[in-house]
Amino acid sequence: MPPAVRRIPSALLFTVVAALAASGSALAGDNAGFTPRDPASPGAQRILDAYWLLVGVGTLVFLVVAVPLVVFMIRYRSNGRGRDVEGPQVRGNSRLEVGWTLGAVLIVTVVISFVFYKLPGIVDPGEAAAGGDDVVQVEGRQFYWRYVYPNGVVAFDTLRLPVDREVTFAVSAPTGDVIHSFWVPELAGKRDAIPGQTTRFTVLPTKEGEFTVICGELCGLQHAAMRGVTQVIPADEYDAWIADQAEKQRTASAELGGSMWTAVCAKCHGPNVAGKIGPELTGNPLLADRAAIERIVRNGRGAMPAVGQGWTEEEIDSLVAFTKNLAGAGGGDGGQG
Repeated sequence: MPPAVRRIPSALLFTVVAALAASGSALAGDNAGFTPRDPASPGAQRILDAYWLLVGVGTLVFLVVAVPLVVFMIRYRSNGRGRDVEGPQVRGNSRLEVGWTLGAVLIVTVVISFVFYKLPGIVDPGEAAAGGDDVVQVEGRQFYWRYVYPNGVVAFDTLRLPVDREVTFAVSAPTGDVIHSFWVPELAGKRDAIPGQTTRFTVLPTKEGEFTVICGELCGLQHAAMRGVTQVIPADEYDAWIADQAEKQRTASAELGGSMWTAVCAKCHGPNVAGKIGPELTGNPLLADRAAIERIVRNGRGAMPAVGQGWTEEEIDSLVAFTKNLAGAGGGDGGQG
């Protein structure tokens, strides 16, 4: 048998083994990016349903194409025939061609119909749930997430939600920022955070746990650091937490300032930042100068964006309440940094 013929089965075998390995990893729950994460809301469940339909259709199409291709490669191989000898001629088959076309139309129709059936429940759960009046403002900023709850409580990078209660997100970005994309895979699909515009959608968390918040839009140098967590907790625990935070945030809160430092400042100015992003600030007396800090975060400086655009006075006070403990000698007199 010519060498060219012997190489064909090896290539096919490698392709089949690789495909089975990838499928096995996904089906075994090892995920590795092959499948959506386990859903924790009706909307995410509908996304998963649509995903598996597409996987099934894709697998069917692959087999319909690949299996005959392999059969034809083996059946009509040269088998030692000279290059100048013409192989067997196969004429067209009208029934097969019509069936092939109608089959493709049927597959596309099924996929489109199923997706449009699932789509309304992805955008809005549409199920009876306790409450449902919670509207959380989600702001995508370089390079962190800012959340504002209905009672004015502010949080950075860590979002808390009540289980089995509908929550509406109002997603946006400040004017002058860039486009971000708010994504909690276990709860819903991605929604763009567009400067000056607001996008609303509703989720119904059905499982307690901690889920990753991801920015799904390349938004700049520290895009990879723009990650947070969503903590879905019992409704009574959520209500107690939001009431407690409202009381704490009436005045400067070093606890809030610490989360602001971690989410906003340390990603570029912390001691463990990979690469040269910005100067390390720990020990800088500027950290105790409220006026200087407010001016920099509200207006930016050099390549640094205005990370504190739109912050309240209480948020500035909270940040300074935390950073003054990081300032070096002479920080109290507003020394230069």
